[in-house]
Amino acid sequence: MKFWKTAAYGLLGSISAVAAYYAYLSKQYYRIPDHERLQIGNNQAQELKIETPYSAMTYNVGFGAYNHDFDFFMDTGTMLNGKKVRGHRGTAISKKAVLASTNGVIKTLKNEQPDFALLQEIDTDSTRSFHVNQVKLLEAANPQTGHAYASDFHTAYLAVPVTNPHGIANSGLLTLSKYKVNRAERRQYPVSQGLIEKFVDLDRCFELLRLPVENGKELILINSHMSAYDKNGNSRAKQIKMLAKLLKDETAAGNYVIVGGDFNQAFGHDMISYYQHQEQIPAWVSVLNEPAVLPNNCQVVLAKNRLQVPTCRGAELPYDPEVNYMTICDGFIISDNVEAEAENIDTDFAYADHNPVKLTFKLK
Repeated sequence: MKFWKTAAYGLLGSISAVAAYYAYLSKQYYRIPDHERLQIGNNQAQELKIETPYSAMTYNVGFGAYNHDFDFFMDTGTMLNGKKVRGHRGTAISKKAVLASTNGVIKTLKNEQPDFALLQEIDTDSTRSFHVNQVKLLEAANPQTGHAYASDFHTAYLAVPVTNPHGIANSGLLTLSKYKVNRAERRQYPVSQGLIEKFVDLDRCFELLRLPVENGKELILINSHMSAYDKNGNSRAKQIKMLAKLLKDETAAGNYVIVGGDFNQAFGHDMISYYQHQEQIPAWVSVLNEPAVLPNNCQVVLAKNRLQVPTCRGAELPYDPEVNYMTICDGFIISDNVEAEAENIDTDFAYADHNPVKLTFKLK
């Protein structure tokens, strides 16, 4: 009898602890309002010209954690032999590793010298990245650029995984620009409101920057990060629909549009299995169905080396190019008054679980 009473008290205590923790998460949870005006730091004076070559780079920097030895607790997979695999880390391996990866991103930007840098998953003050302020480091390393930052992940203490908790996260999107920005705002994406999903689906958003062009039009430059752990693709479908409406409205106004970012959708059916190695296709993978969702005057730019260089690796295992699932889910969408070509930059996933993509373009 004593054993069963002790067991009952233990079970009741566990249920109470879980309920109290869920109440804590719910109390701390909030979404940032739509159309938040963003501060433009160190805004540059030079305006864009037509028929002049420029470049932009998109890069999901993975909060400085994803070196070759890192796996992530939310990433799961199945090997070709049916074995289930899952990452186990909630934080980067060390502060030294975060600084090394962040410096690697800085080095990559210096090598490529883009006029615009669109960075996703960049931390300001998070347990998972040992409180390294990556935003300040990137801004300091690029003193000749303006910068705008938008939060898309602000959490209470996430006590998972138990052995290496993710903790508190403050993270977002950072856009660097060598040219004048008239206005920057944060646009809120629709996200899952499930009882658990809403705590891990970030506060998804995109940054919208308006840059003046010499002919009186504007370049609408968008830095986007769509939902990742979206098994049925419901959130991403709503997000791309919202983005498509904005593209339609801005192009109808005669503006130029460039959208760069991590779409968390394969750029073409062929990319679903093209880079597959020893893993089955993950459940999160879907295709960015361009003709069905984008306006007729907008298109995805397929990188010229897309068959040689992937942009995203699975993080349920440490990196092994012969094992990890890989695909292309990063890149750019442009309006038809922009002439452009893209190239996937091969960093061998040394600094993040993504490779950057560089767009070279002209405004017609």
